Amino acid sequence: MLINIVLPIISVVLGFLIVYILNPKEPKHLKLLLAFSGAFLLSITVFHFLPEVYTSSYKNTGLFIMIGILLQIILEFFSKGAEHGHVHISKNATAFPWFIFISLSIHSVLEGLPVEGHTNLIYGIIIHKLPVAIILSTFFLGSKMSLSKSLVFLLLFALMTPLGVFLSANFSFFETYYIQISAIVIGIFLHISTTILFESNEGHTFNITKLLTIISAVVIAYFM
Repeated sequence: MLINIVLPIISVVLGFLIVYILNPKEPKHLKLLLAFSGAFLLSITVFHFLPEVYTSSYKNTGLFIMIGILLQIILEFFSKGAEHGHVHISKNATAFPWFIFISLSIHSVLEGLPVEGHTNLIYGIIIHKLPVAIILSTFFLGSKMSLSKSLVFLLLFALMTPLGVFLSANFSFFETYYIQISAIVIGIFLHISTTILFESNEGHTFNITKLLTIISAVVIAYFM
């Protein structure tokens, strides 16, 4: 359990430190990281997470997967797509972005709930979180929002997935409805990962580097 709590926090902290120390300027590398994270998360979901859920005797798994997809669409209405690399806030804003925070928190808590019972899922989550943390950190450090507010946002964001892990391990409700919750999270992951992949191929131009990045993510996920 400890590694499932610590790794998501490390992923967000690493994303912040990359921006704070290195101050990366090249968006091409970030797009490649996003493409890798999307392909890796999708592959982990399809190769490992999805089969584990469908081996159960529960008959409405598909229904809850669709609920997860629809839930993520609703969350993105408020987060403006921050889960897959978009931050649509004015850089002159100084107020704490509550809508984005609440949407990302719900998303992060949900993704933490099935981690304990599904092998390798945590790796898909932390690789997904890293580019999101980099994008959020880049925005906050380049905005007029105070550093203290930015750090509070990122710290709380880092703690949400571990909170989901903790809740699932300590409350029987989450054990009772484990398959349904897992199916909802699968729907969330399917929506996010495919959106990242479609957006990373903006303009539908052929890019051998991006293609190799995506293929490598799929291969790594398959052999985990």
